[in-house]
Amino acid sequence: MAHDADHQGPLKRSPKRVCFVELSGGVMSALLDGDLSAASKMAGVSLTEYFVTDQARWLWQFRLDQMAADPGQARWMVRQAIVGEKGLVVGHAGFHGPPDEVGMVEIGYSVVPGFRRQGYARSTLNELLRRAAEEAAVTTVRASISPANLASLATISGFGFVEVGEQWDEEDGLELVFEVPARRAPPA
Repeated sequence: MAHDADHQGPLKRSPKRVCFVELSGGVMSALLDGDLSAASKMAGVSLTEYFVTDQARWLWQFRLDQMAADPGQARWMVRQAIVGEKGLVVGHAGFHGPPDEVGMVEIGYSVVPGFRRQGYARSTLNELLRRAAEEAAVTTVRASISPANLASLATISGFGFVEVGEQWDEEDGLELVFEVPARRAPPA
């Protein structure tokens, strides 16, 4: 790790600031149709080709199905675009659904390849944890990560996540399951 000669301590990168822009059902439908222009116009941000990849389209269909099954819970299930300080869409993030019967929510996020390794994932995680902490119904935040996904494992380090087990995901294979109390203050 780099050290500042004057302070003799680790240098810290300036934190990236992100905000979330909700992706409505209409936006996700346009993305499913491959209509990036219409989706961007509806979202009010310029979405990239990353949002119409096969993997992204699978996600939009899955979220639309969830919303159709329980429209009252849409605020939990709708993915959100992450917008950087220059109005750049750098990825998407959100919760897999509303809190379960014991107050657990699972987070999910993805950063556009061209914006990876620049602090956006940590900033996104920080914002998801902040939002979860604001919800009285949420007691625990979960992250499920492939043991081969070293970048995501590194991203959650320092946020207080503890490995609580593993699971098999039909789409992603073996995943390690991590949890953190929702009221734990994330790092600044």
